[in-house]
Amino acid sequence: MILPFATPALVVSCQARPDSPLHGPSFMAAMAKAAVQGGAKAIRANGPADIRAIRAATAAPIIGLNKIRDEKHAVYITPSLESARTVAEAGADMIAIDATSRPRAGEPVADLIRGIRRDLGKPVLADIDTLECALSALGHGADAVATTLAGYTESRAKSPGPDFDLLRQLVETVRVPVIAEGRIWTPEEVAHAFALGAAAVVIGTAITNPREITRRLGAAVPGYDR
Repeated sequence: MILPFATPALVVSCQARPDSPLHGPSFMAAMAKAAVQGGAKAIRANGPADIRAIRAATAAPIIGLNKIRDEKHAVYITPSLESARTVAEAGADMIAIDATSRPRAGEPVADLIRGIRRDLGKPVLADIDTLECALSALGHGADAVATTLAGYTESRAKSPGPDFDLLRQLVETVRVPVIAEGRIWTPEEVAHAFALGAAAVVIGTAITNPREITRRLGAAVPGYDR
């Protein structure tokens, strides 16, 4: 099993924080439908409620994840098999997990990957922060890797823009689809990611977060107060 969609592909991450006016399944379903109309080949979405609503709104493949916050552990992207099961049952075609080496409340990465593939019958996208974590996840059976967590852990400094260096390393080293995600804002950055060999590019904030888009553009307005 590999990606549930053809490559190269633009994947739109339809997620909204709890404090966003767009938070909620109906809003995310509408966002996903609009993204597909605009040419997105797949949707990345969080939680069974949003995924169920998106599944009802579009036939596009869904990369599902389940953010479970835990004060004692940094890992929150689908940290356990049970959290993966709920999004699989909601209609996700692929399950994204945090595959970093950080302490977690759920099963070890190896057991989680095997459980998702064996028990749920879904391919696994490993969200990683370093090449080493990518290789480890692939050794445990992950079907694809994404640069989602590069710069968001202590293992790798945060680059001002997309982490193209890590993307290049992954493409040159692994033999599975590599997905570019994180801090991608412009068509030029999208094109560069594909030129480096990305199988797909995931964009979230730059498409689906009007609050942040407004702030970004508003910063050019004299006297702008966000």
